[in-house]
Amino acid sequence: MKRLVALFVAVGLICGVALGTAPAAGAATVIKMAGMKPEGEPETVGMHLFGKYLKELSNGKYEVQVFPNSQLGKEDAYIAATRKGIIQMCATGTQTSALHPAMAMLETPMLFDDLDHARRAMAGKTFDLINEGFTEKSGLRTLNAFPLGFRHFYSKKPIKDVKDLEGMRMRVPNIPLYTNFARECGISGQPMPFAEVPGALDQGVIDGGDSPLADIVSLKMYEITPEISLSGHILVIHSLYINDKFFKSLPEQDQKWIEEAAKRSADDVWVMVKDGDEKAKATILANKGNIHEPSKELHEHLVNAGKRSWKLFYDTVPNAQAILDSADSYRESK
Repeated sequence: MKRLVALFVAVGLICGVALGTAPAAGAATVIKMAGMKPEGEPETVGMHLFGKYLKELSNGKYEVQVFPNSQLGKEDAYIAATRKGIIQMCATGTQTSALHPAMAMLETPMLFDDLDHARRAMAGKTFDLINEGFTEKSGLRTLNAFPLGFRHFYSKKPIKDVKDLEGMRMRVPNIPLYTNFARECGISGQPMPFAEVPGALDQGVIDGGDSPLADIVSLKMYEITPEISLSGHILVIHSLYINDKFFKSLPEQDQKWIEEAAKRSADDVWVMVKDGDEKAKATILANKGNIHEPSKELHEHLVNAGKRSWKLFYDTVPNAQAILDSADSYRESK
């Protein structure tokens, strides 16, 4: 019975999205946006902020309805719904690389030194190069880019030097880029769903894994794996996407409102994630976790492993070298 009720609820949600009637005269135009993260996560915060800014800029002409936490299905399902125009917008990350391989380069290992470096690149030419040709292939328009945070290692034993990392059995997402990077690092990568991580740690199947600090804190990973190494090896970046046909159907002024709302919301998330990382570190330390800065040798080891993993892009992304060179040009030393 519970499953039947859940099915009716899901069908009702989708039908409500797909079969929504045109707004009455004077009523706000509703834009429906799907995401995968729960409330409070940077992605979902960014979705709500977009809606807030668009409502203000348009003087109430538009109302954004946010469906977080995979309420409208998993990423591939709601991306497809956005492409078809069943819903107008969605938030996601490198899942769009299935449509345009260059999108995977948003999470290139060891590409960015810090959040400020990444923000300059995403506000500049690097982001444009990654998106080159994406709209034509996908029917989606990328509105912005915002971080969920750098991935850092969490483990039962400290990881400070290269010898501490090599041979470690670490959970990795079952994504070629991640598994290849782990192999290049000398890690014994163990692909598995994140939901299986706590049990695998308890059973000794793995020694640790990697996640943004916000996730490490929200899931209290420091209680099982108290050693946190600030490796910052991959920055997780997500974006807001809009159905291009819908976007082009809007008046020019309305398009500008949407673009401005997307920019403002992304700016807010960049600041929020940077502040949140500092708060997360304080929480970890307050709960008897330990935070380690990688040695110079370990950092160089990760950089070299990252560069070796970039070879995956050369075969699939025609302008891969231009993207890498562009990101490098936004380094502070440049």
